[in-house]
Amino acid sequence: MHRPIRVISLFLLTILPAIASAQGTQADYDRANSLRESTRNTVFRRKVEPNWAADGKRLWYRIEVAPSEFEFVIADADAGTRELAFDSAELAKKLAEASKKTVDAGRLPFQRLTIIDKDNAVEFSALSGIWKYDRSTNELSRLRDAEPLNPKRDKKDAGRQRDSSRENRASQKGPKSPDGKWLAFEKDHDLYVKSTDSEEAEVLELGKAGPDEDWYSDRHISWSPDSKMVVALRTRQGQQHDVSFVESSPKDQLQPKLHTHQYLKPGDRIPQSIPHLFDVESKQEITVNNKLFANPWMSAPHVEWSPDSSRFFFTYNQRGHQVLRVISVDAASGESKAIIDEQSKTFIDYAYKQYLRILHDTDELIWMSERDGWNHLYLYDLSTGEVKNQITKGDWVVRKVERVDVEKRQVWFQASGIYEDQDPYYIHHCRVNFDGSGLTLLTDGDGTHSVSWSPDRNFLVDTYSRVDQPPITELRNADTGTLICELERADWSQLLKTKWRIPERFVAKGRDDTTDVYGVIYRPSNFDDSKKYPVIEKIYAGPHDSFVPKSFSEYFSAQAVAELGFIVVQIDGMGTSNRSKAFHDVCAKNLGDSGFPDRIKWIKSAAEKYSFMDLSRGVGIYGGSAGGQSSTRAVLAFGDFYTVAVSDCGCHDNRMDKIWWNELWMGWPIGPHYGEQSNVTNAHRLIGKLFLTVGELDRNVDPASTMQVVDALIKSDKDFDLLVVPGGGHGIGESAYGKRRRRDFFVRHLMGIEPRSR
Repeated sequence: MHRPIRVISLFLLTILPAIASAQGTQADYDRANSLRESTRNTVFRRKVEPNWAADGKRLWYRIEVAPSEFEFVIADADAGTRELAFDSAELAKKLAEASKKTVDAGRLPFQRLTIIDKDNAVEFSALSGIWKYDRSTNELSRLRDAEPLNPKRDKKDAGRQRDSSRENRASQKGPKSPDGKWLAFEKDHDLYVKSTDSEEAEVLELGKAGPDEDWYSDRHISWSPDSKMVVALRTRQGQQHDVSFVESSPKDQLQPKLHTHQYLKPGDRIPQSIPHLFDVESKQEITVNNKLFANPWMSAPHVEWSPDSSRFFFTYNQRGHQVLRVISVDAASGESKAIIDEQSKTFIDYAYKQYLRILHDTDELIWMSERDGWNHLYLYDLSTGEVKNQITKGDWVVRKVERVDVEKRQVWFQASGIYEDQDPYYIHHCRVNFDGSGLTLLTDGDGTHSVSWSPDRNFLVDTYSRVDQPPITELRNADTGTLICELERADWSQLLKTKWRIPERFVAKGRDDTTDVYGVIYRPSNFDDSKKYPVIEKIYAGPHDSFVPKSFSEYFSAQAVAELGFIVVQIDGMGTSNRSKAFHDVCAKNLGDSGFPDRIKWIKSAAEKYSFMDLSRGVGIYGGSAGGQSSTRAVLAFGDFYTVAVSDCGCHDNRMDKIWWNELWMGWPIGPHYGEQSNVTNAHRLIGKLFLTVGELDRNVDPASTMQVVDALIKSDKDFDLLVVPGGGHGIGESAYGKRRRRDFFVRHLMGIEPRSR
């Protein structure tokens, strides 16, 4: 009766140490701690910094081909060629002979060169001389001595320039009128102008600030081009909201220090700036009806005058971020009207998706909007406010306007999702005409792109990569986007020899079973697909961007966590940015969602495909700041799936965090949804393991936000771990100590073994 039990017991005693020794061991910790260093400088031919010749058709660059070894390359855009600038070994030999010094071919004693247009030659400065090397004949000649550097003199000159700049700025008190005859300035919060003819000139009071909490500012005064009118912003002061915290262990004294700083939070009374218009000659204010801009957000608007001084324009962002207007004000009458009246039932992403370019010569403006469900550009009639045409259109997004060519009536911009067969987050570079015609895709490689332009913008150097592909650099025609030649293809052979695991891109359907959700899977370098690995998610779900890495790196911090014997994932769920407006709107008044319905489906889909992903103990999760908020939310609201969380410096209650970020996504006025989604309110729902970390001097997120969660957990009689770091600031969880404690926490609670981290 007892023999089978004994056999099983002996089997378990034999096998469990083997399992334990494979994950969470000292060797795993050592490998995790050394991963960054072991992968450093193992990828070559990855970074091209082009230097263009005077003809605008040829370029040269210096490329690293091995650790601290370089080659020089010349490319000819007209000929479509790429070749070595010279034989480095031959040049090193000739340079050594001429200088009587030792020269290493892989480390030539210069970093820059000049292409000589008329000759097939290059010039460079090295070994105290200026040299010319004929590429056709391999002849080296010394042209002259190099000018000696005098860094002390250069520093003195730079210092004098800075001092002069400071003097010029200090001598200007308020802006001068365009004709130089008037100076506008603030004094005792009121607005004045005076003639610049002499110091004794009459001072004219244009506007009184009014109540004690109102003021004018020198920084917000704008003259009309004809020097007859002034627009000045009158600002009503917001409330003082002091956040105080104690530095328990200051370095310069024994006793603690109290720190206090101004920190507005959602719902606070904010400073609000309203433009006021004045006629300088008559010393009269021209009343501007502020009905269209009565409740502005606290950022002061930029005022722009028309060249004929007949009107001025500014952008009005209404508090609550659901109304964004471009206002035009008639300078003679003060009459205001909305040229653009953008409204949304959710939010307008003014902080990251706003672009305005006024084209006075053609009485037009270019505007960015998500009104059709995707972030695009529109061309407006500046006088009527009518849309002349949509400049960009489609199920993709404009990420950034890079350049507007007024003469050619073209917009150069970055886009994502424009290639249907590629990851919709990859950035590509494009050009389009103002009327929406002539859309030209200037990049096409399957990856995310960054470009640099030739001085005349006729050519571009395009570098693209993915998390699973090192950089490829190409020379392309900037008019057509046509590939001219490949310049470099990064060599990652040395990286792969370190047993570094290539991150895997993974796509699964989101909560609606229709939308593709994108993420990355990281494996440990000693990965064995026959084993089982606990799963951890690294989360940041802030609505202001997307966060899954798209470009190549030889080191991602999540890989160090994976080295301990985990599978680590990163996912961009619904509610994050850079997709459709509907995708983004999931976050509206709903930061507690954090995309979890998509994330959970994604992880389950990956586990269905890969049996080595072990969800039997639940899933771990960690993040900082907004990621700290989300990771704690995971074990409170989705504790049946996420069972272990490490949360650093979390903004756990959106009423406790900075005003701009939270009111943008959670809305204003403050509603009950703020409290309903608070980790403080929901602390009693904790059923898993939670480790909270916070720096006592966090100026980004009020550290009291974490301590209020602690208070609620204690009141609910919940077990948890807490680390408060004396003197620590925002992101203290990413310190060496914080990372080690986080790793230990996951090893202990997901692997069920005591960490061997020391």
